[in-house]
Amino acid sequence: MSDLRRILKVAARLRNERLVGVRLKVMLPILILFLPGLAWGFSDPNIVLPGGHQPDTAMEVLFYASLGVVFGATMCGVLMAFDGVSKDRASGMLEIRLAQPMPRQHQAAALVLGHAQAILIPVYTLLILTVVVVRFRMGEWPTLTEAMVYGLSTGLIVLWYTLFALLASTTAKEQGTAIAFGVGVWFFFTFLWALVTTMVAYASGVAVGEPNDPTWVALEGMLDMLSPNGVYHHLLETQLPTIDRGIAAWQAWLAALLWTVLPWWALHRRMEALVP
Repeated sequence: MSDLRRILKVAARLRNERLVGVRLKVMLPILILFLPGLAWGFSDPNIVLPGGHQPDTAMEVLFYASLGVVFGATMCGVLMAFDGVSKDRASGMLEIRLAQPMPRQHQAAALVLGHAQAILIPVYTLLILTVVVVRFRMGEWPTLTEAMVYGLSTGLIVLWYTLFALLASTTAKEQGTAIAFGVGVWFFFTFLWALVTTMVAYASGVAVGEPNDPTWVALEGMLDMLSPNGVYHHLLETQLPTIDRGIAAWQAWLAALLWTVLPWWALHRRMEALVP
């Protein structure tokens, strides 16, 4: 059996275990509420957002509904993967797994693929439903490019938080510590990053929260490159010509590549040095 087939086989076993588990059944109502549920609300022709803005294209609705991805899908990714390693360590299975002839880097790749697939399968299913909801409510489909960027960007941010959770799981010796670390990272980027942006703006003498101030918009756009949630929104904004925060499309995709490669590399290094 080739190395790739072995990795895919192990990943498929992990994916199937997660897909039939109780955890996903608990997460599904959350995902339904945050993905097609928000799309239903934002595609209401009578909705008026703060500032008097009304979404008038399918991509705008998907952009605003991406809040459900940031709040719901990423948290589900963390909850799905937080015990990917710590559970085996607590049960004594980790030593047995690491003693297998399969290289540790391949085991790390199987962990990432298995857990990412377990959450992305329901997420992508609901994303398709989200697009259908937008079409039903607005009478408009997103373009093929918009749909591809929306799907790829969503897959990437879920993968990033899966990697964060697995990194936490390899570091913590107890499952409680692993979930606390994973949720802490999610909470920091989801809720506290705005505070970081505000503090940097205040220290730089930039008026905070002024949407018509180009200095504030540029600073916010630049700092968002240091946050996975911010990069996700930059990727979606590449399909919204009315939004310009000073970040070119190639810069957003380069940041997405770094947010993918660096945590993946860190997880591989951590697995190589892991002691049961």
